[in-house]
Amino acid sequence: MGQTHGSPPSFTEDGTRGPSRTPGRPVRILLADDQPLLRTGFRMVLGTEDDLDIVAEAGDGQEAVELSRRLLPDVVLMDIRMPRMDGVAATRAIVDARLPVRVLILTTFDLDEYVVGALRAGASGFLAKDVPAEDLVTAIRTVAAGEAVVAPRILKRLLDRFATVLPDPAATPPKALGTLTEREREVLVQVARGLSNAEIAAALSVSETTIKTHVGHVLTKLRLRDRVQAVVLAYESGLVRPKA
Repeated sequence: MGQTHGSPPSFTEDGTRGPSRTPGRPVRILLADDQPLLRTGFRMVLGTEDDLDIVAEAGDGQEAVELSRRLLPDVVLMDIRMPRMDGVAATRAIVDARLPVRVLILTTFDLDEYVVGALRAGASGFLAKDVPAEDLVTAIRTVAAGEAVVAPRILKRLLDRFATVLPDPAATPPKALGTLTEREREVLVQVARGLSNAEIAAALSVSETTIKTHVGHVLTKLRLRDRVQAVVLAYESGLVRPKA
């Protein structure tokens, strides 16, 4: 396990959503992977960035949860297959504990069966282990800022999977969707299609601040952690269907 260092993080108001770090402070990262060589590689890549600070390493899921509780890193870079506790279970434990910690999952493409489970558990991002270094750095910064990231190829495979299990369009939608206003449902559809707040604002001819407020209301009403879980719900409920 690596040394711990850096200033302790501050909590968000609700203890879950949004960035947990103060402006100007480096993003505090916990590396969780059972392969020491991979952790060394990640440390070499991330260690060159002035705004990223690796505070510790974990060799299994249970250790990742324990270190997350103790150190409260901003982002856990989480492997899926680990001893004692896998990445999905570890992610769920971190989220259920309402820690101001966000999880970015790294896996290989042959582990598609874990994608939905990890996102449902509360992961804020999902990338392949062969992701370019610059994309990994960008993803960590994005997740630390309170947004969500899913690699395009993984998202496509995820939606292909949804396409085979989606409910009948004529079926009654989940009751939770009934709590949304017409505009909030419209915003949810645009989020599920992959549009950013700025793009949705332009499409609906409103301010980006207004869209940010609508997205916040959607997450709160549907009890979702972030945009990724909103996308999952939108597709599972049949509110949005993959294009042919």
